[in-house]
Amino acid sequence: MTYLSLANINFFAIFSGFVVICLVVTLLRLQVQFRAKQALQEELAKRDNFALGISYASQISVIAFSVAYFFNDIKYASAIAQPLRALFVLSLILMFICFGQYIHRKWILYQFNEEQAILKQNICAALVDSGMLIANGILVLGLYHWVHPQGISDLLVVCSSFLLLQGLFALDSKFRESRFARFNQGASLQQNFSLDNISIGIRYAGKTIGLALAIYAGLHSAQYHGAMIVENLFSVVLHCGLMWILLYTGSFALLYLSLPKVDIGLEVDHQDNIGIACIEFAIFASMGYLLINTFSV
Repeated sequence: MTYLSLANINFFAIFSGFVVICLVVTLLRLQVQFRAKQALQEELAKRDNFALGISYASQISVIAFSVAYFFNDIKYASAIAQPLRALFVLSLILMFICFGQYIHRKWILYQFNEEQAILKQNICAALVDSGMLIANGILVLGLYHWVHPQGISDLLVVCSSFLLLQGLFALDSKFRESRFARFNQGASLQQNFSLDNISIGIRYAGKTIGLALAIYAGLHSAQYHGAMIVENLFSVVLHCGLMWILLYTGSFALLYLSLPKVDIGLEVDHQDNIGIACIEFAIFASMGYLLINTFSV
């Protein structure tokens, strides 16, 4: 006879993780209501603000998978032995994710007010913002898995690497913006977000999440050199830069094989072809996940 192989500590771990998620989600709900300047149910149920719903859903998912990853990685016995330290590290993880989203909104896409556009029911803005939020969650968890900070010196390495990788996100975004302008008579990608072209939002989110997965793969393959900041930053640039190149090389090859006679730029940029954008999303995300598993062997 087969029995359920769960010890009491497993149920206690599940309960503790669930309580933490509930507390953070409650705070998140209050924050979203404050920014929307009305009750959340009014905005979602009566105004049918799908964009806010997408954004809110992505924030809940990021909180849930961050807490789940953290509890799985530190081993529950360590959290029981040092509860304050575990709470502090988890708070830092969530703060880094929020800071990454702030950098994305205020620096990377400084010409486009995503928060205001979401309240105006712009689904494209919600997809772009959600993609970057999820990507930052993957990035921060990748850094935590790479360093496992134990002191101030390790935290300095995390901060430096985090800012460096935000620069990689910005460089990737500028590359996409210049490519968009080249194929669309100098049009601005950020200004096109305000036109609520859903397919552009899907493509942008897919490439951003794919890049975050590739960065995770790079961090997984990079060796951590203790508290030596310069060596670690060089290692991050080398490994994550290589993964960035492999991501685009592999994705473009898969796109060509999947859609050999389709003008993807025309379909996504001008025809708002959601199906083509979803294929592009799937290929970039799958390629990023493939890199993680390949370099975990």
